[in-house]
Formats: sequence, structure tokens, C-alpha cells
Amino acid sequence: MDARVAIAAVLVMLQGALQALGTPLNHWTLAVCIAYLCSTLAVRIWAHPRPPGRTFDRLWVLTIGMDVIAFSLLNFFQASSLNYTPLFALPVLLASILGPILLAFGTAASVTLLLLADASWTSMHGAGDLNARLLQAALSGSGFFLVALLANQLALRLAREENLLKKSQSAARMQIEVNELVVATLAEGVLVMDVSGIVRSANPAARRLLAAQDMIYPAPFRLAAQTAWQPLSELMQRTFTLQSAQEGHISLVHPGLNARRLQVRSRLTTSRDGLHESLCVMFLEDLREMEARVRIEKLAAMGRMSAAVAHEIRNPLAAISQANALLEEDLHDAGQRQLSRMIAQNAQRLAKIVDEVLNISRAQQQIPAPQNTALRLDEAARRIANDWARQNAASGQLRISTDTGNLAICFDDDHLRRLMVNLLDNALRYTSGSAQAMEVSTHLVAPGQARLAVWSDGQPLEETVQTHLFEPFFSSESRSSGLGLYICRELCERYGALIGYQRVLREDIQGNEFFIMFQPASPFLGEYLPCLDSILV
Repeated sequence: MDARVAIAAVLVMLQGALQALGTPLNHWTLAVCIAYLCSTLAVRIWAHPRPPGRTFDRLWVLTIGMDVIAFSLLNFFQASSLNYTPLFALPVLLASILGPILLAFGTAASVTLLLLADASWTSMHGAGDLNARLLQAALSGSGFFLVALLANQLALRLAREENLLKKSQSAARMQIEVNELVVATLAEGVLVMDVSGIVRSANPAARRLLAAQDMIYPAPFRLAAQTAWQPLSELMQRTFTLQSAQEGHISLVHPGLNARRLQVRSRLTTSRDGLHESLCVMFLEDLREMEARVRIEKLAAMGRMSAAVAHEIRNPLAAISQANALLEEDLHDAGQRQLSRMIAQNAQRLAKIVDEVLNISRAQQQIPAPQNTALRLDEAARRIANDWARQNAASGQLRISTDTGNLAICFDDDHLRRLMVNLLDNALRYTSGSAQAMEVSTHLVAPGQARLAVWSDGQPLEETVQTHLFEPFFSSESRSSGLGLYICRELCERYGALIGYQRVLREDIQGNEFFIMFQPASPFLGEYLPCLDSILV
């Protein structure tokens, strides 16, 4: 449409230039040029025709017809030596590019017929040889047919390429969105860095692993901005220097926070055409999460074999215990009776291990504990601690300190007894044996939140032992099953409580403390527990 306006303007200016050069002005020709300019401007400004495709669009047909009529009139009224025949290429191209092949050939045919008619009319009035003019018109028409065919095929090919490009761009955008979604939801941190240490992209997991507390680092940012990130920067530089993949374990140490141990793998991207710079892609994984997954797999394997262990060991073990009891009745020699007692003790130990394995399996299959279980912590802790001290003759070694009042916690009484007995047995095993060497204490750490602690003056635990304290089948003693602390943690997790270990000072004596943070019981149960007690009585 812009080309039509430009050609119309050139035709008007050409008429003015011819008049300025002394050529007689043909008013009909000037009128046709001005009318054609006005029509092209009208179509350009107001009309918004659509490509007809396989059908004809009336507006396109009228536009092409207007061009053919205007150029035919110019060719008819020409008074100078100017030849307006080449202008017919414009409507032929317009029909070939924006319309189907039928419209293109129809336009070329109409132009050819007009040229032949014009040649015949001119020859009849004695203006030249008829055969020569007809031959020139036929050659021009043949050229217009060839232009129509080539232009139409090129237009169709261009349209196919454009559609293919749009589909490729849409597929590429979709692939980019999918990749971004996958990277954003990865549990593994992903960093993309250039050779200067600028982080171009970082997924949420990477920002969480890098950030200290609640600080947010939107990309891009410089990896050398934090001192704690220096190990990552060194690994990135080594990757670019050696031009190869690197991996290793590093620690991110933020001031005032515990060190975060990460497994890091770096990969280098290279540009095949050399038009893009190389980038370092770094994958970060928290070692604590890896260890947790390993622990879950270990627990799953243990759960699958627990039923088989019970059936394969428990029945023969019961038979051994029963046979040993029958034999012991007929034994009178002290040495033989001692051997019989050793058999009974080890059989009991094996039975305890089997029971603990079965309890773990049942606990994993149970639904979460009900939240309406309420228990007064101070009263239960004193009762359980006193019972344990009487049974183990450890009253002189144990002191009890409770300070939570009538606070109710969400825990079952039998499960709390098992939890405290396990912790007290552990404490007694490693205590020095002196008076007041053990302590059971309770106190409030926040409104409605209670803390129970079992302390003993034993020697500090090794760092490797602390790392695996609550794992199943881990023990520093050869005669222990390694399931006591693990069962304690399972019971706590069932009720939403938290168990932990720390080295603390009590009355100027360093000792080992296992503590439990309890969830408060339902406010309704905590408020009306005395009423429930009186009703039960």
C-alpha cells in the first residue's frame, strides 16, 4: 500500500515536471494521476484488507481493478513519449503476493488483453505497425504471467517459512518455560555463572542454600560478594581454568550461623559456533538432605525385614528359653547353673531386640498420634522418674526438678514412660555413679511450651557418635541394640515433639543432656483437665 501511494505521488510530480520542461499538459492524464493518488491514500488510511488466501476478497479485487483501470487510462491518454506499460507490474505483483494463483493469473490476463486492445486501437488509427505492437503487447503479457507465477510461488514459500518460524518460536518459548519450571522446582540448587563470577541465574533452592537467614539475592549478583561463598568461587575458577567438570564437598560458613555442608558439582557449557561465551553451571545439594534420604531408605529396608526377623527368631528363641528353664530345674552344679543364667540373660537380650524391631515396624505403620491426648508433664515426669529410681536402686544418684505447674502436653503416658526410661537407662550406663549424678528437670521455654531434660555427668560424646545418635542400630557399645534413642525420636515425631542432645553445665559440672520440646495440649483439654479428673474419680 505504501508503494502504491509512492507511485501515485511520483506520477503527479512527473506531470508537473513535464509541464515545467515545456511538454504540453494533458489534463486528462493529470486528472487520472490525482484521482489515483487520492484512491491510494484512502485505501492506505481507512482500508484494512485481509489476505484472501484461497478465496477472493472484494476489497483486494477492487484495489487491483482500480490500479489496472488507472494505468490503462494513463496508457490510453499518453501524449508524450512516456510508456506507462511497466506500471502494470504493480497490480500483477499485488495479486500474486496477496492472493491465490487464480487471482494472479486473472490479473495478468486482464492486463495482457488491455495491452492487446490498446495496440489494436492505436494501429487502427495509423500510429505504428499493428504486428509490431501486437508482438510487443504479447511479450509484455507473457512477462506478466511469468512474474505472477514466480511472485506467487515465492510468496507461498515465504508464508510457509514464516508459519514454520512462528511454530518454532512458539515451541522454543514453551521449551524455555518448561525448563525454567523444572529448574525452579528442583530440590537441588542450580547456579549459572560466567567467567567473571557473575551469577546469571539461580533457582530458589540455590538461593536458599546460599542465603544467610532470610536474605535474598536476586540474580544477577557477584559470587565474590560474600566471604562465605569463597569456596564456590574457587571451584568455579578451577572449572574455567581446567576446562573440565569439577566436584567436591564445601562448607558455607555465615557469621553467627552453623556451617552448611554442600556437595557441589560444576559443568562447563561451550558454544559450538563460537558466538556465545562459556558458562559454568553449578549444582548444589545439601548433605544433610542426602543423609536424610539415606536414612529413610535404611528405615524402609529395615521395616521390610522386621516381620521376617520376628517369625524367624522369636519362635526358636522362645523354645530355647523354655528348654533352658526346664534344664535349670535339674541342675545342681554352680558352674552349670551359671551357664544356664548366661543363656537366659542373652535370650532375654535377643527377645528385647526383636520386640524393639517389631515396635519400630508397628510405629511406622501407625497413623499420627491423636492431638487430643493430654498429660500433666510435671506429675508424669516425677512419677516415672521415681518408679525408675526404685527399680534400678538409683534414688541417691537422681534428683528431680519440675517447674511447669499444671501445664498439659500432647503425649501418651505409656509412650512418655518408655521415652524417659530409655533416656534414664542411657544416662545410668554412662554416669560416674556419684550422688546427684543424674537429673530430670522440666521448665517452660515459652508460654504453653514445656521442655523435659535428662542430664548426667558422663564423659562427652565423640563427634562421630553425636552425628549418628538417633540412627537405628548405631551404638558405641557392642552389647547394645542401638535402637533406644531411635525409638525415642520416633515417639517424639509421632506427637510433634523435638528431641535433641547437647553438652551443658549443671552446678559447675559438665554433662550430657537429652532434651524434649513438647507440643502443648489442646487448650480445651488443658483448661478442663482438672474437671475430667474429678469426673473420673
